[in-house]
Amino acid sequence: MKNTFDKTKLPLLGAGLGFRPPLKTGLFRNQSAVDWLEIIAEHYIETSPQKMEELDLLARHFTLVPHGIHLSIGSAEGPDPRHLERLAALIEQLDPPWWSEHLAFVKSQDRYLGHLTPLPFSKEAVETVARNVERVREFISIPFILENITYMFRVPGDEMTESEFLNQVLSAADCGLLLDLTNVHTNAFNHGYDPYAFLDALPLERVVQCHVVGGHEKDGFLHDSHSAPVPEPVWKLLAYLHERTAVHGVLLERDDQIPPFQELAPELARIRTILAQPV
Repeated sequence: MKNTFDKTKLPLLGAGLGFRPPLKTGLFRNQSAVDWLEIIAEHYIETSPQKMEELDLLARHFTLVPHGIHLSIGSAEGPDPRHLERLAALIEQLDPPWWSEHLAFVKSQDRYLGHLTPLPFSKEAVETVARNVERVREFISIPFILENITYMFRVPGDEMTESEFLNQVLSAADCGLLLDLTNVHTNAFNHGYDPYAFLDALPLERVVQCHVVGGHEKDGFLHDSHSAPVPEPVWKLLAYLHERTAVHGVLLERDDQIPPFQELAPELARIRTILAQPV
């Protein structure tokens, strides 16, 4: 397949925030502090009228980028057609510049596992993901980007490194990368590799968006709990990345121990400061 993905055709969104309902009031009181929002797609599929009213309110004031959690792009049986249809309807309604999912599987034989499960770094997994992405494009034409995830163990059957796997997946699927820098930092710490060498080995021309957030350390491991401010090593990775490629959107996440919006504002401002530096 001829690769056609071109991130230069996508807009520069700036500093974004992962929308969570506890942040709504502070968000609307400080709209100028946020350039765009990422929403969890499944929160607005087959949901209540109140949630759809919330979505309409957000869409009237911000650019919204859907982020999926249930597509299971790495499952051998492929995406659920019913879920794809509903996801496609949501994305068509929002008309975002791009949308994203995790490079993982979350179900097997229609049974949801309850967490993001890593794929083996193998040629078979590359082919599976590429086949599934092709199926997704039959429903959704908006540019698609995949997110790297954390993993506590290497799945048996690895045939290549994580960076080699990402390179092959992105080329075979012809899509962009949502580079979660906290996940890079976490995996580098837990598995003993150099995060800067990892970034250097990636196809940076495919990096569209980044996620940044903080986690916690327990029993000698870092955990991607989305529960703390962005740690300094992740800020340094973002600055390093920005010096090497244009990042079209950097998203601040927070899913646990969500503070008042005012405590997140300095982190959003720091994202803007980094993105304002010349590439």
